Amino acid sequence: MTQLSPLAGDTLAQRYRRVRQQTLQLCAGLTAEDMMVQSMPDASPAKWHLAHTTWFFEQFVLGRDPHYRPRDPAWHYLFNSYYQSVGPMHARPQRGLLSRPSLDEVLAYRRHVDEALGAMLLREDENAPTAIIELGLQHEQQHQELLLTDILHAFWCNPLLPSYLQAAPPASMAPVSLQFLPGQEGVVAIGHAGDDFAFDNETPRHRTLLASHALANRLVTNEEYAAFVHDGGYREPSLWLSDGWATVQNEGWQRPIYWRPDLASAFSLAGVQALDPGAPVCHLSYYEADAFARWAGARLPTEAEWEAAAATLPVQGNLLDGVPRLPQPTGGTGLAQMYGDAWEWTASPYVAYPGFRPLPGALGEYNGKFMCGQWVLRGGSCATPAGHVRASYRNFFPPQARWQFAGLRLAKDR
Repeated sequence: MTQLSPLAGDTLAQRYRRVRQQTLQLCAGLTAEDMMVQSMPDASPAKWHLAHTTWFFEQFVLGRDPHYRPRDPAWHYLFNSYYQSVGPMHARPQRGLLSRPSLDEVLAYRRHVDEALGAMLLREDENAPTAIIELGLQHEQQHQELLLTDILHAFWCNPLLPSYLQAAPPASMAPVSLQFLPGQEGVVAIGHAGDDFAFDNETPRHRTLLASHALANRLVTNEEYAAFVHDGGYREPSLWLSDGWATVQNEGWQRPIYWRPDLASAFSLAGVQALDPGAPVCHLSYYEADAFARWAGARLPTEAEWEAAAATLPVQGNLLDGVPRLPQPTGGTGLAQMYGDAWEWTASPYVAYPGFRPLPGALGEYNGKFMCGQWVLRGGSCATPAGHVRASYRNFFPPQARWQFAGLRLAKDR
């Protein structure tokens, strides 16, 4: 793990304040009641996100200072997520039961930790663990996206279908026609390179062999996915992996999670909106993405194919920069939407790269222990903070997860 190079004129102390403030800004329109809701075991209340990201800095940075005193030692148990090596934790499915501490107390907890850590950075303490602070900021940016996906699911569960965003999304445009562009072939290097920040699961950089293939120039759209639904895609077992078909049957899936029964509208951060035919389809599971690709006579790209292509492009797109936005159609040329709009499911299981070594100590639990039964997503979404993703970034979720901003890009063998 290396420290992220700061923006021009941006010190680590300034970056710390900015990231922490961005999290609070995402909560500005939420009530205390909104921020306590946990709509399913895989989601967390917004209040818990605020507290856990603060606990991370308290545990792994301020905990090194013998003079620091925790705000409340009992909260160590409440806000630990999955770091077994630092102690027990409150059960994840029961986070929504934590009416205490109150939201005001959690906000005071954030201020307490921010003052202590800010003082450490301002005095330019040579013993300050700057690499761990940067990891904590990247961790908080991950939780900024989770906060949005979790509140979206919570609002969807509310019969009133409230809106998180007050402004209507911008007018749509017709997307470019779907084309397949040749990808790199032969031996390529993937994995993080350079001195900027990367998570441990992006390393080490290594060589891999790519067969002849082609990638779609853009993400699959709502209109294209609607054709799959209308064609009986959710009723045809031959299109689905065995576990995927069992999930479809057990859960009664008939369409993407937030689509309305009319297949013409969908629930979003802006409430119920007419389904934009040219926007990328979003909130799909791996099973749904894989079934669509098979129906379309294509496949999902491998993560190596995706990274080899993305590494040649600037990291820019419809990412979270201030007020959250919705996935948007693209009019770009060449490989478009490689960053932002929707995470892209790949055909690659989430496993270790050759020679992978997790971080030492408790921070080694951050990524490595989840390398089983999950699939890799690439590219970020409209809810991913700008500056947080890169070509080598590996997101991962279990194949049935579909509340995240996840879509797909098609690939083909050549």
